[in-house]
Amino acid sequence: MNETHTVLGIESSCDDTAAAIVRRRADGQVEILTSVVHGQTELHGRFGGVVPEIAARAHAEKLDTTVEEALAGAGLALSDIDAIAVTAGPGLIGGVLSGVMCAKGLAMATGKPLHAVNHLAGHALTPRLTDDVAYPYLLLLVSGGHCQFQIVRGPDDFERLGGTIDDAPGEAFDKVARLLALPQPGGPAVESCAEAGDPARFALPRPLLDRPGCDLSFSGLKTAVLRTRDALVAEHGGLRRADRADLAAAFQDAVADVLAEKARRALAIYLADAPVTPCLCVAGGVAANATIRARLENVARETGAEFVSPPLALCTDNAAMIAYAALERSGPGDGLEFSARPRWPLDSSKPAMLGGGRKGAKA
Repeated sequence: MNETHTVLGIESSCDDTAAAIVRRRADGQVEILTSVVHGQTELHGRFGGVVPEIAARAHAEKLDTTVEEALAGAGLALSDIDAIAVTAGPGLIGGVLSGVMCAKGLAMATGKPLHAVNHLAGHALTPRLTDDVAYPYLLLLVSGGHCQFQIVRGPDDFERLGGTIDDAPGEAFDKVARLLALPQPGGPAVESCAEAGDPARFALPRPLLDRPGCDLSFSGLKTAVLRTRDALVAEHGGLRRADRADLAAAFQDAVADVLAEKARRALAIYLADAPVTPCLCVAGGVAANATIRARLENVARETGAEFVSPPLALCTDNAAMIAYAALERSGPGDGLEFSARPRWPLDSSKPAMLGGGRKGAKA
């Protein structure tokens, strides 16, 4: 490698409008020159979740200035960029389309190569960006929209060992937060509430632990929280502060138990191939939960694997991971013909986890 390569990344798959500049120097070292993320929490807060139409409109209004902000932060002009990378899916189609059209316009105006990047690949390759983790490694992607175990063997080589068959953990946290009258986003709110709670008070289920394999389910756990809450409300005429804290702690503990046990099973499969430097990597916003993170660290320690979790700013949606994913790939780019994709599994050889339909597998 004998030349510097600088990539502008654009991300708009859900409710974060992001742009970043990532550079690979001639010596192979990679650095994030700037990473800008504009969230939409205030726009969606009163609706109790992300509204796709509002998200898409906000992306369209913010993308150009976000790109300008990223370039200014790096002290660069568009002419200094060697390539452009954009999330082309999966995600909320309006948001994905906004980013894709912005990136195509920039590529047409500048003549720069354009890379269509799988949002999940961005998450999957982040441990290499932050910690230079060697292939192959085991990844647990655990976020608001996804939960998967993947063996990552290369920038375009993924083997899915299992994943959620219904709600992702972050989605379950958001729904439980609404059930307990806690603010959004639900992950931090439930974790904060659980700090004062007793996780052993309520015996909530640990779904699918009685079945072999690495697949997960959180819908039934959410329903159990609902029924427990309703019973408490009927008994006491409302949900008391202690009840709320205990229920939040019990839910969080159940999610942590399920993820830990499934990670143990996934590690057994991964370690059977005898990787030289075994590593369990965790990415996604739910990885910021201290209870879940501690359980996963313990599992990695038990098996002799290293544990890596990138900083939260690079675990949640960002454009630096999209730019880096393009740097990891070889080839001239994807041209301007690709389409935005609401569904785009990393391992297309496996059956869809969350259903398919005319547009293909979701995840």
